[in-house]
Amino acid sequence: MSRLQVGQGAAVAIPQLVKPVRSWPTKDFGLIPIPKRLQYNPIKPFHFGIFLNASFGFASTFTVANLYYCQPLLIEFSKSFDVTYEEVSRIPTLVQAGYLVGLLLISPLGDLVRRRQLVLLLVVTSIAFTIGLAVTKNLQVFEALTFLTGVATVTPQILMPLAADLAPPERRASALSVVLSGLMLGVLIARVLAGVIGNFTTWRAVYYMSIGVQSLVLIGAYLMLPDYPCKNRDLTYFQVLFSMAKYAVTEPLVIQVAVINIASSACFTSFWVTLTFLLGGPPYYYSTLIIGLFGLVGMLGVLVGPFAGRLIDRLVPWYATLVATGLLLVSQAVQTAAGGINVAAVVIACFGLDVARQAQQVSMTTRVLSISSAARARLNAILILSLFIGQVMGTSVGTQVFVQHGWRACSLLMLALQVFQILVLLLRGPHCPRKRWFGYEGGLEARKRIVLEREESRSGEGKRSGNFEVLVSDHSKNLIGM
Repeated sequence: MSRLQVGQGAAVAIPQLVKPVRSWPTKDFGLIPIPKRLQYNPIKPFHFGIFLNASFGFASTFTVANLYYCQPLLIEFSKSFDVTYEEVSRIPTLVQAGYLVGLLLISPLGDLVRRRQLVLLLVVTSIAFTIGLAVTKNLQVFEALTFLTGVATVTPQILMPLAADLAPPERRASALSVVLSGLMLGVLIARVLAGVIGNFTTWRAVYYMSIGVQSLVLIGAYLMLPDYPCKNRDLTYFQVLFSMAKYAVTEPLVIQVAVINIASSACFTSFWVTLTFLLGGPPYYYSTLIIGLFGLVGMLGVLVGPFAGRLIDRLVPWYATLVATGLLLVSQAVQTAAGGINVAAVVIACFGLDVARQAQQVSMTTRVLSISSAARARLNAILILSLFIGQVMGTSVGTQVFVQHGWRACSLLMLALQVFQILVLLLRGPHCPRKRWFGYEGGLEARKRIVLEREESRSGEGKRSGNFEVLVSDHSKNLIGM
């Protein structure tokens, strides 16, 4: 209480308003204690170091792998369930359909709920479904669980926007590149692990292995994943979904990046899908084992990704996208010129396409996630959906063109799509205003440091101008009062 003298009378007590201190959650799901060092503290933000960043990459690798374990095991499935190849061919389609549902309906929840809880729940759910896959002896049950596993396998799409939130702006591209490297490594390594394990043991051992590595992911998430509050308390789930659709049709940058992503993903997928046909036929006639080793070249390209992320952090993202897309064009040109003649061209294309594709995706993701920190999960979901559309196009169109017209016609089509990407990118300059569809306003400066210095300089001038206006206003009021 404070006291105020009124005239010559008694002092009047005036209560002081005390601002309530907000308490933050200390338990997951209201039951499981959160380690104290991981509890949210707005005064002391959590440090996002390289170890935590690498753990995000590890989690992405061994959760997204759930989508691809089944692909080398289809023959084993047909024998085990005593069904035809046609019946088991539905399994890869079902897991991808489930993943699409998860992208649309679950990944936007990253903008609505506490992400630590969401990740823990998704990993637990995925482990439960994988246990079912490992033990069931009924094909229909296996197919249903495959679909549900795909729905739950969106953990990387929660971790990627979270990494963008946790990392400082000058390290955002590096942080995203580590998570994306883990994601792409999971796509490649899943097929290798499943093929090797399934060849020497039973296909069920692949899913037992998956249960084990996902359990490590769950333990790591509980012990390392920091808790952060909800970002959009004022939105409902359906408002989040509606706003995601709105971003997809009203934001020029999102639409531009989505179009490039579709074309780039189609080229990348087409290359890897038709590579088996190319290397298995004339003039190479390689065995399945040797063809599989080309995946190691792709893995090497993926591992280079984090180093590319550091370079992207120094550039304006538009230029990083331009360089990466140019490298995609060159790699595709090498494949078009000599892919069916000399195996060295295939190796160069494998490495170049993997490095460039990852660098391109990191730079484009960095640009799009900078639109709104409160909507990063929705924006990331749009990018992954565009990637998914490109994969479907690349698989179907690439295979059909290769079978009907040969490797060079297929490669020429993909080369044309690489040129198309550059043309779409050049429609908007590196500093084009957010709501502009075309143009080069803002100049052509490529160094991010210089751009940030200019923005800080303008911000400082704006503050000084604002202070001057306040002084003038106060002086005017004084003159009027005289």
